[in-house]
Amino acid sequence: MLDHTLYRKVTAAFRSRFQDSPSLVVRAPGRVNLIGEHTDYNDGFVLPVAVDRAAWLAVSPREDSWSTVRAIDMKNDEQSFPVDQVPSSDGGWADYPKGVVWAFLEQGLKPVGINAVLTSDVPVAAGMSSSAALEVAFAYAWDQLSDFGMSMPDLALLCQRAENQYVGVNCGIMDQMISACGKAGHAMMLDTRTLERAYFSMPEGIAIVVADSMVRRALTGSEYNVRRAQCEEAVAILQEHLSDVAALRDVTVEQLLQFEEMLPEVVYRRARHVVTENARVLEVSRALYEGHLAYVGELLIEGHRSLRDDYEVSIPELDTLVEAAVEVDGCYGARLTGAGFGGCIIALVDEGAVTDVEAHLGKVYEAKHGTAPTVYMTRPDNGVAKIA
Repeated sequence: MLDHTLYRKVTAAFRSRFQDSPSLVVRAPGRVNLIGEHTDYNDGFVLPVAVDRAAWLAVSPREDSWSTVRAIDMKNDEQSFPVDQVPSSDGGWADYPKGVVWAFLEQGLKPVGINAVLTSDVPVAAGMSSSAALEVAFAYAWDQLSDFGMSMPDLALLCQRAENQYVGVNCGIMDQMISACGKAGHAMMLDTRTLERAYFSMPEGIAIVVADSMVRRALTGSEYNVRRAQCEEAVAILQEHLSDVAALRDVTVEQLLQFEEMLPEVVYRRARHVVTENARVLEVSRALYEGHLAYVGELLIEGHRSLRDDYEVSIPELDTLVEAAVEVDGCYGARLTGAGFGGCIIALVDEGAVTDVEAHLGKVYEAKHGTAPTVYMTRPDNGVAKIA
């Protein structure tokens, strides 16, 4: 659903700063992931939905090879940088559009200079992919204004390279792909190896409730890259015994058990999460298609326990929210969403029980942690698009 408030906000800010109307307004959504956490950089399966919270970009081309970008949610922080050479990194939010410029140049494409104003209602560092929304918004705008004609999957891959190699976060492809290719009313099952996508309708009368723990983390300074290295270590060891294994996606539960003694204990547990999580994605997709919501809920809870115990990316605040959500009648299941270490949980809830879930989450969380979570309902929405 189009948020006219943010549209008016970003276009008014553009006119105020640049004394002109923008030639293009772009909206790129954040996401929540129903199931399939930390599987995407292991060539596995994921099941995200694009949400009705997004980055909004008002933009116009310039005559020269410079870009000026302003983020009105960050005290109107403004930066200017060249687009005909690799911009210098400063470690801030502007590294995302700078990284997109770097990725275009790496492909031999020359983006036009732009003036741009950004706003977003995707919570930052909450596990809803605010960075991917920002990258995809800028990449789409440059693609449109520079007449590159890139496909949405190729645009997502470009944004992933920008985050991996320029920003320095070894994320998988899920976040950028769902922001680029989301479909309203649907979850998208993505095979991160082949990039094949399948869409599954979300059942009528079911809401995705997001509860934000308000605990923030920076992925570049977290254990995210450590987890990826541990998965790569598991693959290297297993390849000595299983010649057809290129990634943990290729390992079965039975094979992992067979070679458990070959792996360091912590590496085994990391691998066990990824291998079992891949199986859960396929099961949830099948259960959604068949309308077996109780089973979907069971798998969400199972996935959270695996993230908590085997992958060790949950924290007490997220555990509290998950446990509180499933105590309410009408909640099928809950789990952390995103990389972990903070951020949000999701709960699959009957629409009639949303108010009860919200109230119970607030009461339990505040009693235990001394602060209130932010709780809201989201709807599956479309991927990046030109709004005007």
